[in-house]
Amino acid sequence: MLLQVSLLDILQAHRRIRDLVRETPLIRSEVLSAHAGADIWLKMEGLQTTGSFKLRGAYNKILSLTNEERRRGVVTASSGNHAQAIAYVASRLNISALIIVPGITPETKKAGILRYGGELIVYGDKYDDAEAYALELSRTTGRTLIHGSEDNEIIAGQGTVALEALMQMQDFDAILVPAGGGGILCGTAAAAKAINPRIQVIGVQTDTSAPFYHSFKAKQMINVEFGTSIADGLYGGITQANLEMALQLVDDFALVQEDQLSKAIYWMAREHHAMIEGAAAVGIAALLSDAVPNLRGKKILTVVTGSNVDSKLFTDIMHKHEYAF
Repeated sequence: MLLQVSLLDILQAHRRIRDLVRETPLIRSEVLSAHAGADIWLKMEGLQTTGSFKLRGAYNKILSLTNEERRRGVVTASSGNHAQAIAYVASRLNISALIIVPGITPETKKAGILRYGGELIVYGDKYDDAEAYALELSRTTGRTLIHGSEDNEIIAGQGTVALEALMQMQDFDAILVPAGGGGILCGTAAAAKAINPRIQVIGVQTDTSAPFYHSFKAKQMINVEFGTSIADGLYGGITQANLEMALQLVDDFALVQEDQLSKAIYWMAREHHAMIEGAAAVGIAALLSDAVPNLRGKKILTVVTGSNVDSKLFTDIMHKHEYAF
């Protein structure tokens, strides 16, 4: 599949969804700016209705379906946030949504899917298992399969995060973006580069789930081993199409370690009184650990993508780091 998303696509997505999603705030982090020697701003997408940026792509995709496609319903696979967004949008448009999640999905995200009206099926141990089953169900039921990242309308919807941020503040030098399947990474890069080609777009992954990092560096798909991660929203493989789009638009990638990630979650709660999930914390972790070089003196945006953190995990992280800082 060839992914092609232009600034016009993102502008059209913005017009389509702007009255349905929240314009999330930009927050300057004084402490993180002092640490990094840079001007650091946070885009707080965890304040969306479903707790993550995924609502943008879900609205843009489902609103683009034909009446017949809506009648047949949709099916998707997700580690949680995309699933909640699809369930939420579908329920408001009276569309049946079948949601397939892997066993690693946190209970808080499963509960959100059911609360928002999705038909939940837990299948397999990892995201790739759930995705394969969703594809099978699409073929056998006639439902439209909505991929979380390999989809032009999804990417255009996620690109409205960067469009909105750059309308709020125009002079960023770089944007740090959590990278899972690549929907928000590709959307951010498409928007930012079209508006200002000099903006650096840097993807961030954890070292326990880093297929995008290694594939980007090698400029080809690389098989990697996966470890346990608290960034469930970034967990799993990537597609050739998303990699090819990223190779055209993204400048670089950074890696953070799991312990750095949990410290970033704790840090965000302590310094900004915000509960964020692991996937949302990778940019902050990269800044706290100096994982991205040559940022001193620059103006940096990091996208804090979601707040759907499991309550027990969050409590454990707070206890773990309470006396360590």
